[in-house]
Amino acid sequence: MIIVLKKKQIIVSTICTVAVIAIFVMYSIFAPQMVTTSASANTNWGLSFTEKGQSPKGNATSEFLKQCNSYYIGDTNEKKIYLTFDAGFENGYTPNILDVLKKHKIKATFFLVGNYIKTSPELVKRMVEEGHSVGNHTFNHPDMSKIADMESFKKEMCSLEDLYKKTTGKDLEKLYRPPQGKYSEENLKMANELGYKTFFWSLAYVDWFTDKQPTREYAFEKLERIHSGAIVLLHSTSKTNSEILDDLLKKWEGEGYLFGDLSAL
Repeated sequence: MIIVLKKKQIIVSTICTVAVIAIFVMYSIFAPQMVTTSASANTNWGLSFTEKGQSPKGNATSEFLKQCNSYYIGDTNEKKIYLTFDAGFENGYTPNILDVLKKHKIKATFFLVGNYIKTSPELVKRMVEEGHSVGNHTFNHPDMSKIADMESFKKEMCSLEDLYKKTTGKDLEKLYRPPQGKYSEENLKMANELGYKTFFWSLAYVDWFTDKQPTREYAFEKLERIHSGAIVLLHSTSKTNSEILDDLLKKWEGEGYLFGDLSAL
């Protein structure tokens, strides 16, 4: 009798253990991902999209970001786009991109690194002469989330400021985009202390692999997620972007979008 009871207890215990494991596994697979509301636990900027035409949610809320003078989207009630380009080097496509922007009378923001300003000073001057904004993408394009002290952070930012002024004779606008979207709450605070606004994005797609460029069809499919207040990130190193930009801008203009000044956010 005692042996039978012990066997029953072992069986019940085993069943309970299996049930707990099964529940944990099912939850891990099917539980919805939560959107983080602060930046303290994040090192990579991320977005989650819902419906076409609707603005995405970032892994830090607009309310939280604004506390550090940081943004990823504009006014979602205003049908306006903020066009930005990141450039780590010149790949031969920026002249055409500037030609298209001039044709459409659109002012964009170019986030540049030290290498770009060193190797393509005439293009940087052209950006400025044609009314575009130039922002700080850091001097060396490091993972800024790993920089925790103000001295190192300031060196990355100010080195670019100095090179830009030496090249153009003008002060760099206090617009900052973290390389690869890697950041920390401390970074946002340090940028704010230096007088910068930090800008992430609410629309981008994989356009940066120069040896594996997306097709025109793929690019338009991904950029269908345009929405009011969108801060759009494109890479000026992309052959595809250079080829589709004219048609893309015509499409967005035809849908009633206007283009805004990023620094006005």
